[in-house]
Amino acid sequence: MKSIKLMTAILMACCFSVTAFAQQAKKESFKVWGNCEMCKSKIEKASKNAGASYAVWDVDSKQLTVKYDATSSSAAKIQQAIALAGYDTPTDKATTEAYNKLHSCCKYDREVEKKSCCDNDKCGKEANCCANMASCKDKECCTNTNDGNKMSCCKEGKCNKEGHSGKDCCKKS
Repeated sequence: MKSIKLMTAILMACCFSVTAFAQQAKKESFKVWGNCEMCKSKIEKASKNAGASYAVWDVDSKQLTVKYDATSSSAAKIQQAIALAGYDTPTDKATTEAYNKLHSCCKYDREVEKKSCCDNDKCGKEANCCANMASCKDKECCTNTNDGNKMSCCKEGKCNKEGHSGKDCCKKS
């Protein structure tokens, strides 16, 4: 009778630990940009180094499927590691430096990020520098004019706002 109770207790403990482990195991899929089998190897290695127990990247669909223990890793941690290896993911973009270190066959077409007009060194970087950019078509930057707090659209250092055409208003006031 004692052995039956002991076996029951052991069996229950095993079931509990398997259930607890299953609740911590996560499986996720997300896109990772890349091109070839060399990319596949690097992406899967970066995933496993970040805590994935399973990582398979499909070259054709660009989908990475990972399994990991949620108590020690996360999809965010895995995507960060992949970006550090030079590959873009939906949440993390590889730095230009990391991307440039990739072998030539691994250099995928990167999505072009739209830059803000305030990223331009010529922009005055005032608090609302680009507040009216929607009305400026194909312009380099927006900045305060010399005649007060009005905003102007600038291109090549020349103001082209109505009434200011040709004036040098793109410099900081």
